Amino acid sequence: MKKQTKAEFVQWMGPLLDALRELGDSGTPKEVSDLIARNLKIPDKKKEELMESGSARFHNQVCWARQYLVWEGLISSEKRGVWQLTKQGRETFLNNETSRVLFKKWVEVHTKERKSKQGSNQPSESKETADEKIENIESLAELSHREKLLNVLWRISPDGFERLCKYILRLYGFENVQVTPKGRDGGIDGFGTLQLNPFVSFRVIFQCKRYKGTVSRAQVGDLRNAMIGRADKGIMMTTGNFSEDAKREAEREGAPPIELIDAEALIDLMEKEEIGLKPKTVYDVDYQFFEKYMD
Repeated sequence: MKKQTKAEFVQWMGPLLDALRELGDSGTPKEVSDLIARNLKIPDKKKEELMESGSARFHNQVCWARQYLVWEGLISSEKRGVWQLTKQGRETFLNNETSRVLFKKWVEVHTKERKSKQGSNQPSESKETADEKIENIESLAELSHREKLLNVLWRISPDGFERLCKYILRLYGFENVQVTPKGRDGGIDGFGTLQLNPFVSFRVIFQCKRYKGTVSRAQVGDLRNAMIGRADKGIMMTTGNFSEDAKREAEREGAPPIELIDAEALIDLMEKEEIGLKPKTVYDVDYQFFEKYMD
């Protein structure tokens, strides 16, 4: 997660808690972001705005808001991929003012931790605002493995990305997966079969878009047109993002369904099967555990 100018993410703390309550105390990151956007009528243009990393800025800000709520004990950090309210979180309601207070509190906590790690011999720092401190803290963080992986995906060739997608689909149960020859693809990059059980299978076509940009509604429509008479379902995989119109087109009632796999979802798939990733165990001290022994 990249730093935000003037901690814009603070404004989503209260709406994030409200969204989780509305979802029954838990939800996936995408469910929560989408519900906040619907509840607050966030325009498509704002939802589609990208950062330099290629990630959607709005969703990134919601993720930062969630991190502060985890530190405050309002959201559980136990289950990865699902955000869940704690008992305290269910009973907490935040407005812009109280969210700002929470934000400043944790900026100060992490600033003190950073100074203690640097050592007492370091020169005293000049007075900073909370916004400046959080920018300084975040700028010290290394790229996450997800950001590193996305940078690698952007650098591989378009043909290489198609072959990678083919490999990923195979690992997730697709059979007879083939990449179509260039110039004779008919608007698709490949096809395969998904066998649900011995009696039911789907013929699926897929398209791979390896770039940093936003996939448009028209591109999703083109894939659907290419499906007609050739497949039961379509999949579009990209290292970029999908416009809100593209998402609506993919889910349009009465039209053949198309699954959209953006950069975040693609990396989720790669994490689950450890594709191009080496697992590493990292421990952190559970300070709350030791509190009962401090008396």
